[in-house]
Amino acid sequence: MRFLLNSLCFFLLLGCASYPVQNGYESKSDSPQETLNPYFANAEKDYVYKAKIDAFNKSFGGIFIVKKLGPEHHRIAFTTEIGNTIFDFTFEGDDFKVNRILKELDRKILINILKRDFKALIQEQSPVKNHFSLKNDDILQTDILSKKHYFHYTNNQLNKIVRVDRNKEKVDFSFTNIDGQFAKEIEIAHHNFKLHIALKAFK
Repeated sequence: MRFLLNSLCFFLLLGCASYPVQNGYESKSDSPQETLNPYFANAEKDYVYKAKIDAFNKSFGGIFIVKKLGPEHHRIAFTTEIGNTIFDFTFEGDDFKVNRILKELDRKILINILKRDFKALIQEQSPVKNHFSLKNDDILQTDILSKKHYFHYTNNQLNKIVRVDRNKEKVDFSFTNIDGQFAKEIEIAHHNFKLHIALKAFK
């Protein structure tokens, strides 16, 4: 009985623990002031990817383009390979504008989700609220559009962002095949919504 009670208390405490602690990370007292995401920070570069987006049981393939236009100012467009626009968004500070979107995707819930996803994808810096570490890995906690995000770094290189709600993973942003400050492959995977985005840079 005592063992059962101890086990129950352990799982209750684990359930209340933060996402990093649940995954074996330890809280650190010293923290950087801001997160750093360098992957869409160069205003002189056009970030062009071959993309596949699965949403609402439909698949869309084409070209995904991110252009930094100024400080905290980005434009994101997704077109077919022959140039027809699927969606076109502008982010400037806290402002968000839908320039154009395909009628099939013009749903408020999807637009709001894409807004959150792409804001997290292009946000270069955000104030750090907590810092966790495990060996060469660090996790920095921040809020983006009032949602809790954890930035994962290995040897100071960003390789993943996780959006968390009630200490459960909701969205994973994975950065792989990294060349300096350019992530050649990016995947955005939702756990509770039928949306998956795969980006692969053109060679």
